[in-house]
Amino acid sequence: MKLLTYRRDGVVRHGRLLDGDVIEEWGEGDLTNWLAGSPERHLATVPLAAVEVLTPLLNPGKLLGVAANYQDHVAEAGAEPLDKSRLAPRLFLMPPTALLAHGRPIPLPRVSEQVDWEAELAVVIGRTAKDLDAETALDAVAGYCVANDVSARSVGYGYPRDLDDPAVRFFDWLAGKWLDGFAPLGPYLVTADEVGDPQALDVELRVNGRVRQRGSTKDMIFTVAELVAFASRLMTLSPGDVLMTGTPAGVGATTGEFLAAGDEVSVSISGLGTLVNPVSPMEPS
Repeated sequence: MKLLTYRRDGVVRHGRLLDGDVIEEWGEGDLTNWLAGSPERHLATVPLAAVEVLTPLLNPGKLLGVAANYQDHVAEAGAEPLDKSRLAPRLFLMPPTALLAHGRPIPLPRVSEQVDWEAELAVVIGRTAKDLDAETALDAVAGYCVANDVSARSVGYGYPRDLDDPAVRFFDWLAGKWLDGFAPLGPYLVTADEVGDPQALDVELRVNGRVRQRGSTKDMIFTVAELVAFASRLMTLSPGDVLMTGTPAGVGATTGEFLAAGDEVSVSISGLGTLVNPVSPMEPS
């Protein structure tokens, strides 16, 4: 099924998408209610154009990202290939305020003029899980979404800092992931049974119609199952948690080309649809 969260008549609701219509079957609230097993009941059928599409999960308990999970992306950054046998997945947390719905503009921040794109597969957890092994970790996955890990490649706060300090560089990198609207997610959630093998999906990102990234999830260093299992060793995973799984080569930092007001970014993953977001002008200070 293709499941989505939306606003209709001023109320947040969730349902499934079928032939251009929204079949409202579970009532109010986002898809967290569906994950919790809210009873199915047909409430309405409305055209997709008649609702405001929101992110599938509005306030996940955890929004996790993974750094450096494709060798070609590692290489384009000028680093040596990573030895998976001597490495743990590089997880980081992002605030839910980074989430942005399909069609909504990516806001350019005042703290950076180097805003970049990263096409990613997002995983939505469907049940409480702890200490999973990779062989069974996919049983905890409810479904998948398209995501864009928008990233500020430089961060400035209006006063001088020691940019040669590794700690300053690391926290600037991390802060560049936290900005409002920097995690577009959607346009809907596709249930795991429809997706099949999450390591067999084509990923493509375009800026203003020009292909900037093209890859496949088969090239992940750590598979979805390995990432979910590893995360569950560190923390209890809960229904509605979101895990973004890394990006292939082709980010703007490689060429020094970054997003500007008026651009349009589209991310497509086979079977999961296309996530489209314009880029808005920087808000005045």
